[in-house]
Amino acid sequence: MSETFNMPKFGMTMEEGTVHAWHKKEGDSVKTGELLLDVESDKAIMEVMSDADGTLEKILVQEGEVRKCGEPLAVIG
Repeated sequence: MSETFNMPKFGMTMEEGTVHAWHKKEGDSVKTGELLLDVESDKAIMEVMSDADGTLEKILVQEGEVRKCGEPLAVIG
């Protein structure tokens, strides 16, 4: 069963973030707690860990693109 991995919210004032760098590519296996990508907010660059085990099926947002908190970034199956 596939699920979306969404833009996290770091702090009360964060409304959007920029995908800074993906550490996995489509087809890679991922485990819960494993580094998946870096997200840049207006204050810092944060490491984002996977919240599921599975395969990174599809990257929906490329490096440099901005998304609002809660919007899908990838699909993990």
